Amino acid sequence: MLNVKIDTKEKFAVLTLETADITANMSASLTDHCKTVLNSPQKNLILNLVNVETMDEEIVNALTTSQQNFYENSASFVVCGINEKLEDYLDQLEVLEMWNITPTESEAWDIVQMEEIERELLDGDDINFENHPEEPA
Repeated sequence: MLNVKIDTKEKFAVLTLETADITANMSASLTDHCKTVLNSPQKNLILNLVNVETMDEEIVNALTTSQQNFYENSASFVVCGINEKLEDYLDQLEVLEMWNITPTESEAWDIVQMEEIERELLDGDDINFENHPEEPA
């Protein structure tokens, strides 16, 4: 059974996995949790793996797909708290370079906030420079 703790902030939710060994049969539950966050007002997810010691390759694939889904929907998906053994495993599966990973949850918060600012700046549809009066010479 997948045990999770969800901490909801203003712009994101932190999903902390409380289960040490994440197995393939937990994939649907984990994906559902991710979808719930994506469809919430917060929409940005920080996945804290500080308690996770191992995970099956099916879980890794599900998380990779979830991350892609978040970014396709203009939302952030940041993973933090990966221990050295799990990091080595993820490196063998060649996902470390694809995942947005930070060492700590605090750094993950910063990434989400920076990506939110970036999206706001790039969503410049509501900015109309032509309506601003010319500066006097």
